[in-house]
Amino acid sequence: MNEPDSTIIAGTKKCGDWQAFRASLLPGDDKAPWGVAFDDYFHARLRYRYLDPINVLRNHDTWQGEGFSIVAIHCSLIEFLESTVQGKTYRYVQRDSDLGPYEYRRSGEIFEAFLSTREPFKHVFDLPLARDFYENVRCPVLHEARTKGGWRIWAEGPAGLIIDRNQRKLYRNNFHDALLAFIQWYRGKVVSDRTTQEAFLRKINSLCD
Repeated sequence: MNEPDSTIIAGTKKCGDWQAFRASLLPGDDKAPWGVAFDDYFHARLRYRYLDPINVLRNHDTWQGEGFSIVAIHCSLIEFLESTVQGKTYRYVQRDSDLGPYEYRRSGEIFEAFLSTREPFKHVFDLPLARDFYENVRCPVLHEARTKGGWRIWAEGPAGLIIDRNQRKLYRNNFHDALLAFIQWYRGKVVSDRTTQEAFLRKINSLCD
């Protein structure tokens, strides 16, 4: 069995690396270490566990159903992104009263918050549409490799259009580009915003619990 500090959390970085490095991260202090933290621990984790696998699927796309795998990864990624912004960790419990101050058990609330409040998705999704997307795209895609409620997954769409609300189409390549735009926006927050930095520390620390 691996020792706790040997657990790989981002690329080749292990919990032991993070535990040594995090002492240099002081919320509200020098931006440079926060840029390193984002690149080496956050973005590296996204790259190797989410973004590179998506690129493999896109580079070998036969239009025979890869979109469901890509969107499944997107949906998993969204929950990780939003829970990192909030500095929260998922915990399986029966009641909200059993949760700690920075724990959650309802994935829907995390997912809907991301789509309805984060750049650039908030310009497309209000809360009812985000909830519709969660119920009819995210959940059935993850559980059954399908969509419900009339939603369809298309590879390509008009430039910059994430979804067609009226025709209930998700343009997964544009959706992917929007996720990349959010990640870059978040980098700016991590290096400059104290509250975001405190949440970042809670989340990355939790990966080594």
